[in-house]
Amino acid sequence: MAKGLQMAKDERSTTGPSRAARALPVVAALVCALALSGCGTGGGPAGSSSPGGAATTSGVATSRPASASSRLSPSATATSTPTARVTTTAPPASVPTATRPATTATPPPATTTADRATWTSTAAPTSAAKPSSAGLSATLVPYTGVVENLFFHPVIAYPEVAFNGNPKTQGLDEYMVTVPEYDAMLASLYAKNYILVDWNDVWSEKVGADGHAAMAANTLMLPPGKKPLVLNFDDVNYYQYMRDTGFTFKLIVGDDGNLWSWGLDPQGKVVISQDLDAITILDKFVRAHPDFSLNGAKGCLNLTGYEGILGYRTQTSTTDTSAAAAAYRQSQINAVKPVIAKLKKTGWTFASHTWGHIDLAHASLDAVKADCDRWQAEVGSLIGPTRIFVYPYGARLDGGDAWSTGPALQYVQSLGFRVFASVGDESFSRIKPDLDAVVCDRMHADGITLRHDRDRYLKFYDAKLVFDNRRPDYGTDW
Repeated sequence: MAKGLQMAKDERSTTGPSRAARALPVVAALVCALALSGCGTGGGPAGSSSPGGAATTSGVATSRPASASSRLSPSATATSTPTARVTTTAPPASVPTATRPATTATPPPATTTADRATWTSTAAPTSAAKPSSAGLSATLVPYTGVVENLFFHPVIAYPEVAFNGNPKTQGLDEYMVTVPEYDAMLASLYAKNYILVDWNDVWSEKVGADGHAAMAANTLMLPPGKKPLVLNFDDVNYYQYMRDTGFTFKLIVGDDGNLWSWGLDPQGKVVISQDLDAITILDKFVRAHPDFSLNGAKGCLNLTGYEGILGYRTQTSTTDTSAAAAAYRQSQINAVKPVIAKLKKTGWTFASHTWGHIDLAHASLDAVKADCDRWQAEVGSLIGPTRIFVYPYGARLDGGDAWSTGPALQYVQSLGFRVFASVGDESFSRIKPDLDAVVCDRMHADGITLRHDRDRYLKFYDAKLVFDNRRPDYGTDW
């Protein structure tokens, strides 16, 4: 670990914060939603498909230290978990409150009568056309600084459910943000002159005079004063456990042609909204602020496959091979295709987060190959080609891809992936000198950094201003 941190110090940008001063084990600590579900990391739960349900070099995170393994699941630290005491104080005035107004409209297509119960929005439906960069300056200038990279997990729609003292409360507090926090973060990013860019536009693959392909950093052309930001979202699968812990259930396409979330409120009432889900909230924000997006870019959705994608159970079952199971899976595939098409049309892209949310730092080459095959068969076949590969747990292939190139990294790269993303405390990136690939780190917007890393994230937002006081009383460092 010390050696890795020294390498990070040597390679960081002179303008970036020092990693040596603070060896925060963010890669291990940032556990994605799979861990919260209580599922193993070696390929997903058995039978989970039942019909019932050269860029700037500014530092690099080390592989997950063994000492942090106790953080892989909230249940692993049950003996030291503080009592989940939810405050009744309303969020600060500066934090927008998630709204579910009573206004109704014609509901979107749905699979059942119950699906059509409630349709809520704070604004009239808008055109389904892909957003443009209207409002941006006609003059574009080259940008040569760091391209920031920030990621989220699914946002908590109902904090009163997520933080009610259930067994997952601590994990949800650590790895998620609430809707009001997310709203405030987007407003802050916009106020600080960030502009969303497509992750795929940051680098290009170019063939040199020697005939060998290599990744190269692109010069982004931006409106004067704007700073590029890549947003991406891990585990946009709407896992089964989320249905009981305060999240929306899935994305749907409404009669108005826009994306909406579908789910149940704490009283069990169906709610169809654009104000409770990270994807629809960002869509709505960009419609209101088109200069927040370059060429309509939104974000990248990093998908596993063991419980389907985007709220639809598109995975195969290892235990149920009946005709009914196959028919149900096909119905889910048919239902998700319009959602995928709409996401692509409106500036969203996709990445692999592995099929089973596996720990790539410790997986065998055979396990990596099997997982990639299944992801391609069940996820890639639906979303289409992608060259971005996002590591679960931030755990790098072969135990460390930034400074070495092992057989697993070479294999995954051979499948067409070119950008390999981990987790860190800076937006680090490095073009591999010995392989046609880029390795990078993403910063993480979540409860951990809200409570304990305010200063580092001030360039994006102020934790004091966005913090939702409905979170458990676990304390902060500010």
